Amino acid sequence: MPATFELCQQIVAAGGTVANVGVHGIEVDLHLEKLWDRNVSITTRLVDTVSTPMPPKTLCSHKLDPKPLITHRSKLNQILEAYETFAQASEMHALKVLIEA
Repeated sequence: MPATFELCQQIVAAGGTVANVGVHGIEVDLHLEKLWDRNVSITTRLVDTVSTPMPPKTLCSHKLDPKPLITHRSKLNQILEAYETFAQASEMHALKVLIEA
């Protein structure tokens, strides 16, 4: 979502990395005029068999606390509703949807 990419550009620390995993589907703005002197890196990648191990490794290394990213939780028997929430992420203000067994 453009709003998420905008937020990442605003909060990335000097020397930090914005990892853009997935497909936007619509145009987003890159604000080089605000980032040029902060020495940030921006990486891109589709979610595929090469990138799939990255999120669990990042979480296990404790480099990222996932709790603030989880905006919605659903039980496994509510998985269709969870997918609908994710499909309407901008309207539902959903960043990450957690499916609990």
